[in-house]
Amino acid sequence: MFKFGLIMLLFSLYTPAIGSPETIDSIVVHKRQKTMLLLRDGNIVKAYRIALGKDPVGHKVKEGDKKTPEGTYYIESRKADSKYYKALKISYPNETDRQRASEMGVLPGGLIMIHGLPQDLESVGRLHRLLDWTDGCIAVTNQEMDQLWDLVPVGVPVIIQP
Repeated sequence: MFKFGLIMLLFSLYTPAIGSPETIDSIVVHKRQKTMLLLRDGNIVKAYRIALGKDPVGHKVKEGDKKTPEGTYYIESRKADSKYYKALKISYPNETDRQRASEMGVLPGGLIMIHGLPQDLESVGRLHRLLDWTDGCIAVTNQEMDQLWDLVPVGVPVIIQP
């Protein structure tokens, strides 16, 4: 059991990089595997290990539920002056999310981003992925965020799967 745990810890620290740097045309997040893939023409350009919302299982339903949404969105904007280093804003909530929240009598929340680490956690680096710690966002290291910043244009689809 200890050996398996050590192997998983080492894997969680590894960020594979496949292909060459170029702009991408879609992002696919697999919440259960805690991975984010950057794709170009259906081919993986980069793969990242990620941290998610503190309560990652299931779809985000309301503001403050600490869940990372599931569904199809897009990169809505870029934020260079984010408190989490740099950030790419995801278009959550979409119309379906707003309607679901309205039917439940709650607010859907918002400000879901792919972001780097806050200044006080920057030294933690890849170890941040050992826990899900965001309020519903997708977190990577600051060095990885620099790569994303160069590869991901506004408008790219983001598919977030369970």
